[in-house]
Amino acid sequence: MEISKTLQNFKFLKYSLIIILGSVLLAISAKIKIPFYPVPMTMQTFVVVMLGITLGSKIATATVILYLFEGIIGLPVFSNSPEKGVGLIYFTGPTMGYLIGFVFASYIAGKINLEKNYFNIIIKIIFSISLIYCLGMLWLGNLIGWDKPIFSLGAKPFLLAELLKVTILIISVKSLLKLRKFI
Repeated sequence: MEISKTLQNFKFLKYSLIIILGSVLLAISAKIKIPFYPVPMTMQTFVVVMLGITLGSKIATATVILYLFEGIIGLPVFSNSPEKGVGLIYFTGPTMGYLIGFVFASYIAGKINLEKNYFNIIIKIIFSISLIYCLGMLWLGNLIGWDKPIFSLGAKPFLLAELLKVTILIISVKSLLKLRKFI
């Protein structure tokens, strides 16, 4: 009985540490801006999907939720914060749909496994990132109005960068899935 309790405590501590480190990695990925055409890119969407693939759906989703919570309570973890605000005010701004999309994308990416054929893996990676943009543009349209060019503002400038990130994820998916065994 005592061994069982010790193992449960160890697992809880291990998963807590992984979730905290994952949220730190996500915050770092939001702050690094890589010069790219037509807009600078961050690696947030890459890290969200990578966390899903590496950690599995439950732990990755918990990681992203912790990241969002950190931002909502005022820690400057989001891209463009504190420059453009912090906390709930920033969260409910134009990027809220994308940020909420991170939760769903990490969950879907966490469902990727090697038992499926490679084509299914590619579809899940593309769907994960597409979901971020779909939710982001839905929120953006509601916020600024549907009469504005939502796709041109909320997705088009980022497509080339996302194509690069998807390519890197597809190439590295088997290695990332091997890491899940250690978690």
